[in-house]
Amino acid sequence: MIDPRLLPGLLAARDAAPGCSAKDLVRRSGKVRLYRYRPLAQDTKGPPLLIVYALVNRPYMMDLEENRSLIRELLKRGVDVYLVDWGYPDGADRATSLADYVDGELAACVEHVLAAHRIDDLNLLGVCQGGVLSLCYTALHPQRVRNLVTMVTPVDFHTPRDLLSKWARKIDVAAFVGRGNVAGDALNALFLALMPFRLAQQKYVDLWLGDADPARLESFMRVERWIFDSPDQAGAAFREFVTWCYQENRLIRGTLEIGDRRVDLKKIVCPVLNIVAARDHIVPREASLALRDAVGSNDYRLEEFPLGHIGLYVSARARREVPAAIADWLAARA
Repeated sequence: MIDPRLLPGLLAARDAAPGCSAKDLVRRSGKVRLYRYRPLAQDTKGPPLLIVYALVNRPYMMDLEENRSLIRELLKRGVDVYLVDWGYPDGADRATSLADYVDGELAACVEHVLAAHRIDDLNLLGVCQGGVLSLCYTALHPQRVRNLVTMVTPVDFHTPRDLLSKWARKIDVAAFVGRGNVAGDALNALFLALMPFRLAQQKYVDLWLGDADPARLESFMRVERWIFDSPDQAGAAFREFVTWCYQENRLIRGTLEIGDRRVDLKKIVCPVLNIVAARDHIVPREASLALRDAVGSNDYRLEEFPLGHIGLYVSARARREVPAAIADWLAARA
């Protein structure tokens, strides 16, 4: 039961808009949008940074509000930020494949940024599933990526504590997907079921025990909106990702193919920054730590934070430490 003290504030906060940093639409292709954020520093440092978010969630979690925005903190530090927004697939996208996303849309976004700046390579930041797409792209197009940053990115999908993988390996993917797309609400229910008390109960207990501060309630409602704002997944790409990665673990085994080309992580020789959340229940730290021995880079750095999957974007510690770690690492290689 909601504390009556909180009800007026929650009702007032329910329309709190996510996303706080000004940005411009610079490319559009079907459902996919490419945005460039407006600078907050007097000068930018080094090549632009293209952020590649996961397909299964909306990217505004990285720019939730002024005091909880990884993107805003990067902008303040002089990073020129672009973002790929995959949009909301519908029935017309059911045949969209991983190759369409990696060698089609992502490759086109990279080429747009390179042409706009008249440069040959850029910095790439991949988040969660977007990190997998970024690894695939970088392995297939190593000349286009100067520095690669991965955040909470699974590389070995068969580590012992990977609850999502244990579920995915038991299902008949073809039957689950059928002939259409996969409902985002169904996937969201699955993610919540992995840690039911923490994700579906504890947060409401914490809400009830807190005060009625409008800013706190607005923050709560923004996160709630993000959690339940789950796009449907293109059927073909979802089937390929679950089968090839979760069930067959092809990425770490070196047998993954995108568009008939093998994704060889050893071809990633650019500097790599791997950011890991030690308390992540979606991507266990061991799944991400496998990247070190998989890539061919001699310039590899690990940054591990005692945070969870969402906390890596929105917690107070994340705001203090994560953007600084990324910006400083990129500046040292500018």
